[in-house]
Amino acid sequence: MSVGHRTDRRAQLSLLPSPLYVLKAALTGARSQAWLVRRSSVAKLAGARLLFYHRVSEDRDPLAVTPRRFREQMDFLASEGYTVVDVVEAARLLDAPSPPPRVVGLSFDDGYLDVAQNALPVLAEHGFTATVFIATGAVDGSVTFDWYQNPPPLMAWDDIIALDGGRLRFEAHTITHPNLLPLDAAAAEWEIATSKQTLEQRLGRRVQAFCYPAGLFGPRERRLVAQAGYEVAVSCEPGLNVSDTDRLALHRNAVDARDRLLDFRAKLGGGHDSPLPLRGLYRRLRYSAPPTGA
Repeated sequence: MSVGHRTDRRAQLSLLPSPLYVLKAALTGARSQAWLVRRSSVAKLAGARLLFYHRVSEDRDPLAVTPRRFREQMDFLASEGYTVVDVVEAARLLDAPSPPPRVVGLSFDDGYLDVAQNALPVLAEHGFTATVFIATGAVDGSVTFDWYQNPPPLMAWDDIIALDGGRLRFEAHTITHPNLLPLDAAAAEWEIATSKQTLEQRLGRRVQAFCYPAGLFGPRERRLVAQAGYEVAVSCEPGLNVSDTDRLALHRNAVDARDRLLDFRAKLGGGHDSPLPLRGLYRRLRYSAPPTGA
């Protein structure tokens, strides 16, 4: 991909090697079992839990949660009385004097068509809303996602415009979905600010939220997001969001293709609020990522 200011090959992102997904699933399962044993002694703090997905599909894709599992997860949220909203609304509820006791902010990264086909009907059935973070250059076809040989279809602009403001709300995810860290300042600013401007022109409304690609950011990227006028930005660092959590560095827990219902419950219950062992080191070596929280 080479669009606009983006020329640095280090900025390209990719999927984990397959053996690491297997290892990640095994570690997740072990942590979920540990949470199940000690959950009665875990303090239940008030706040908002942000969960994120990529795809909802039967495809053999490490980014795809099956429709059956997605429905099972949404049914669980409904049965347990969670308030399930988009990311901007979840952040707003953190500012409320008396926020609901169980708030989940849902989001989907990249804007795959199967989200509209397979996730949206389930969200509508339960009255849930969610955010979809889109890379504007991928939607208009000027770039493709490098981690796929045959990329699955994305929602087109007509789909996005028609669906925005209903059960789905579309927000910014840069233009070309790069690793922002190795980009020079002008290129990073272009990715962050121009994606907001483009999306606002398409949707005819103010775009409030930003998603750092792969959750990679540091002080410079946070500053550029603030300068661009975003009110909310999300990372991929797990954890609970509380009233004093930085609104431009909100925590999100990933829901993975291999997650069982126990893993999903454990992520809701705080059993995965710290990164997996060696995750930080791996991300620093692979992406030149700053330490967690930087």
